[in-house]
Amino acid sequence: MNPFTPTFGTSPPLLVGRDSDLEDFREGLRDGPGSPERATLVTGLRGTGKTVMLNAYEDVAGVEGWLVISETATPNLIDRIIHEQLPRLLADVDPRQTTSHLTGVSLPGGFGADREVSERHAPRAGLRSQLTLLTDVLGERGGVLITVDEVHRKGVGELRELGMTIQHAFRERRNVAFVGAGLPSAVDDLLSDEVSTFLRRADRRHLRTVRPEEVTEGLAVPIRAAGRDITPEALQIAVTGTGGYPFMIQLVGLHVWRADSAATVIDPDQARRGVDHARRKVGQLVHASALADLSDVDRSFLAAMAHDDSSSRMADIAARLGVSPAYAGQYRMRLIAAEVIEPRGHGLVNFTLPGLRDYLREHAASSHWSPDVDPHPTGRPELPGAAQERSQLPRPPDDNDTPRLP
Repeated sequence: MNPFTPTFGTSPPLLVGRDSDLEDFREGLRDGPGSPERATLVTGLRGTGKTVMLNAYEDVAGVEGWLVISETATPNLIDRIIHEQLPRLLADVDPRQTTSHLTGVSLPGGFGADREVSERHAPRAGLRSQLTLLTDVLGERGGVLITVDEVHRKGVGELRELGMTIQHAFRERRNVAFVGAGLPSAVDDLLSDEVSTFLRRADRRHLRTVRPEEVTEGLAVPIRAAGRDITPEALQIAVTGTGGYPFMIQLVGLHVWRADSAATVIDPDQARRGVDHARRKVGQLVHASALADLSDVDRSFLAAMAHDDSSSRMADIAARLGVSPAYAGQYRMRLIAAEVIEPRGHGLVNFTLPGLRDYLREHAASSHWSPDVDPHPTGRPELPGAAQERSQLPRPPDDNDTPRLP
């Protein structure tokens, strides 16, 4: 079977590049109440493995003897924890989960008694009271980890309530831990709102790309464990093709394996075909949704960058968009903050997501150029939709004006 799992939220056969984060969390559970890792926020771009990290944190907690409540920040989060998750755990761990009392006695032909049995932990309201009861029942036998995926500002009300409850548990030195995960911009928006202090002070873990030697391990070990081999040259092609991007490790591995599933050894040709297929597929799975979160002008900025084969000069981007350098600079800062692009030296920027340049060249529906400049400064034809949408670019401010973002 193909050992690779490029499905969002599915743990890979070998998680690489995250050992230090997981070990810190393990030590936080062992150190007791007050450890900073017991309140953690995981951030990262799409495909960097946020949900996979939540799975790994839950596995660590399970090994340490902790119970886990795994949730997503969708509507009715608190209701699900109160009426489903906590009663389920209480019923599992409390030896007195049922109660009974005598309701009647009958003596025809012998002694008999009627007894009514009822569940002690029938669903009931009270997040704090149930969490308190659960930690009391557990005593020194472990604790409770609550994980929440896809945290964002829309769920601020319920996250605030959850945060206040966990903060009370921390004050009472209960064995409770929390790990939330979300996009960097979503987490920043959430923390700018009126959330509990504990969320603002949570340990931040930002997921970045994985080092080449770790990517090598993440590809080679599953391939060989599944009964095949890969040549050193083919492995190097596959490693380079991932760009260190965690989701691409799985996607490249999947398609490198599929290139000729009957071959016992993966050769360089199979590796190249697998990488090419993975790069086309990542656009559909990752880039389309990442671009959907951006404004029209953000996307226009990226489309202007896509005309370059490597790092783009800010002066060229401004000229292609027909705006002042200061105006273009405002969008540069926005996109760096969103971690879609990164600075690469003075006046230079490049994409952070592997394959985004190629995806924009093939699918971009917006590319804006000034009528007064050469529309093909690099000799590359305009991206699709340039002529139709050029006029939609917002009018830039005068050079003497202070640019204001929409």
